[in-house]
Amino acid sequence: MERALYGPGGFYTRGERPAAHFRTSVHASQRFAQAMARLVAEVDETLGHPARFDLVDVGAGSGELLAEIAPAAGLGGRLHPIAVEVAPRPAGLTPAIEWRDALPDSITGLVIANEWLDNVPLDVVELTGSGPRLVVVDPSTGAELHGSAPSREDTEWLERWWPLGELGDRAEIGRYRCAAWASVIERMRGGMALAIDYAHEREGRPVYGTLTGYRDGRCVSPIPDGSCDITAHVALDACAEAGVGAGADGTLLTTQRASLRALGLHGTRPPLELARTDARGYLQALRAAGEDAELIDREGLGGFGWLVQTVGVPVPRVLAVTARREATPGHAR
Repeated sequence: MERALYGPGGFYTRGERPAAHFRTSVHASQRFAQAMARLVAEVDETLGHPARFDLVDVGAGSGELLAEIAPAAGLGGRLHPIAVEVAPRPAGLTPAIEWRDALPDSITGLVIANEWLDNVPLDVVELTGSGPRLVVVDPSTGAELHGSAPSREDTEWLERWWPLGELGDRAEIGRYRCAAWASVIERMRGGMALAIDYAHEREGRPVYGTLTGYRDGRCVSPIPDGSCDITAHVALDACAEAGVGAGADGTLLTTQRASLRALGLHGTRPPLELARTDARGYLQALRAAGEDAELIDREGLGGFGWLVQTVGVPVPRVLAVTARREATPGHAR
């Protein structure tokens, strides 16, 4: 998976753009970026309006989200947008956005990791008659064989978060995703980090796993030959614990539906009376309502899990209203 996505000629390192292969909230509507701009303002408020506000997009794709948030955030020259992406910088992207292939060492502001953790490589393990064995994959055909036993670190992660036998005979080991998320929290000097992904929690791990591939907008077999995106749902509850260990002060696990509704996206149709007095305004409001409805659909994008963690500040009040834990079912792109 590591080679297929990030090695020489890998799916992402050769410059494939996510929008060509799957649909994310960023691609669905600019209303998502507008909601993120409101979140920037909330975090800026909790930080006391620092002289420099870092807005970091991890797994930035083509940089669309940062380009849409920046003019709506209202922070002027204090905003420092940073795109973290292994693909080459796209032509035409505003020079105001810093483009880099690794996280900055120090971050004060807001980190957004929208569908990043699902692409952090992982191993798959199966319970066999000889005990747990890693699944070895032929990169040219996708054929699977049982390999060696998992490492002690992998076994400890499985026992804590995805116990084989108890939760099925096949598991996806999220240890490296936990470490990747912890590395984000460790770099925070103040502010908030947000991971958005299709997710599952310990009580509802998928019996057969979630590993799959995407190419040209279609779901395909996850053959690790570099021809397709390879992804798996995220154990956000495990990542949350790793974030606490890395220094997070506040934690919230919720859904995109709950969070975007708290940020003002409701999907409510405008009153018909508006059509009689302001036809153009009615059509604009109707379009916004339709886009909001897609973003908060609990059976679609709205079902994505949100992991919010803060350093040095509390969870923003606008999101704290979603503190009642909701189910975070995994939904395919």
